[in-house]
Amino acid sequence: MDYVLITLGVLFIISGILGGILPVLPGPPLSYVGLILLHLTERYQFSTNFLIVWGVITIVVYLLDYLIPIWGTKKFGGSKRGVWGSIIGLLVGMLLFPPFGIIVGPFLGAVLGELSSGKQSREAFRSGFGSFLGFLVGTLLKLIVSGMMAWYFFAKMV
Repeated sequence: MDYVLITLGVLFIISGILGGILPVLPGPPLSYVGLILLHLTERYQFSTNFLIVWGVITIVVYLLDYLIPIWGTKKFGGSKRGVWGSIIGLLVGMLLFPPFGIIVGPFLGAVLGELSSGKQSREAFRSGFGSFLGFLVGTLLKLIVSGMMAWYFFAKMV
């Protein structure tokens, strides 16, 4: 049974790393499931504190991945309409054009929101760029967290 759990764990860890790059996969949650599967074996155990800490990190990173593009929009001068445009663009992009809609949706939503509030094209695109930059930061964060969980997974087996 351990071999099945380890094999599934490896698949979840790999999927988690891919999820750091591909917006359609929830990277850190998949990696966390990989850690749990390894923990369920008889040979390899993690402490309860370790699993709780990584569970919290997983939840925080998962939420930040959706909030950072909104913050980027605000940081680059976006108004409330730009922020709401980014949120709506994220939702529409996720539902209608996965996986690329998660990248393009917040950008276009922020730009359209700013244009609807009367801002010039340059300011609107700056807000959209902030949203895109936020997406890149979220992606990097997911890759780091999933990569660290992969390291713990494989280090435990050595």
